[in-house]
Amino acid sequence: MIYIENDCIKAGFSSKGAELQQLINIKNGENYLWEGDNKFWGKFSPVLFPIVGSLKDDTYRYKDGSYKLSRHGFARDKEFSLEIQNSDELLFVLSHSADTLVAYPFKFMLGIRYKLDNTTLSCSYEVLNTDEKELLFSIGGHPAFAINTSNGCAYSDYYLQFDKDIMLNYHDIENDLISNNTNNIPLDGGKLALDHRLFYNDALVFKTLKSEKISLRNRKNSNRIDFEFKNFPYFGIWAARDADFICLEPWCGIADGVRHEQFLENKEGIIKLAPKQVFKRTWSVAIS
Repeated sequence: MIYIENDCIKAGFSSKGAELQQLINIKNGENYLWEGDNKFWGKFSPVLFPIVGSLKDDTYRYKDGSYKLSRHGFARDKEFSLEIQNSDELLFVLSHSADTLVAYPFKFMLGIRYKLDNTTLSCSYEVLNTDEKELLFSIGGHPAFAINTSNGCAYSDYYLQFDKDIMLNYHDIENDLISNNTNNIPLDGGKLALDHRLFYNDALVFKTLKSEKISLRNRKNSNRIDFEFKNFPYFGIWAARDADFICLEPWCGIADGVRHEQFLENKEGIIKLAPKQVFKRTWSVAIS
């Protein structure tokens, strides 16, 4: 485990997938991140690149070729190099290789930068197009935050507070793909009460979320996290069946729609980055 730490937070990471794996409140010793229990879901906060979600038949077409990519892409399973390591900052880097070019015929450099500032941890995605042609990609986060039920709270005592939304409109998931069918969840003062049953049919996927800040709180104590994200056009909320965590997932990209014809350049949400250009997005979490 690789750590950065200040007076408020100790955060732990793995170079595999450049994955955040611990987020510890120095004051009380509590880990605010999911523990990665394989009984439910063995990951912590995977990086989603070069796709978000699933492709139809795990396949896409580009130019005259057909390529296979599994759900959420390959970055989460690759070993990143550690380019910067300071007491309060890390930069992990993954570049294209002969292996990645088989499934993804683009040259790139992907940086994942983590930085502490007082009670806040930020995660920045930095994508550089090192190819001579346009880079087509999606990227997103998948951090899983623990729902602590050992402190006298039940899962149902927790809720999400949205800073701008009063109604959530989400898309149904069909065989891991995005359906055109939508449903609405009215919010009580911007609050969504957590219930395991919300996720029995997979994630709640939003294309029209107005909020740029979501807080995880409970009704019995003052512990909370504030999750902020800007310029992420898609968002997912998910938990494994009956597991005590909640994933808050800011995305630049989305799974294929059920009617998608599988050409990568026509994929909804795909980012098109010119040669030598850099794409950056940041989300952050503040603990208290």
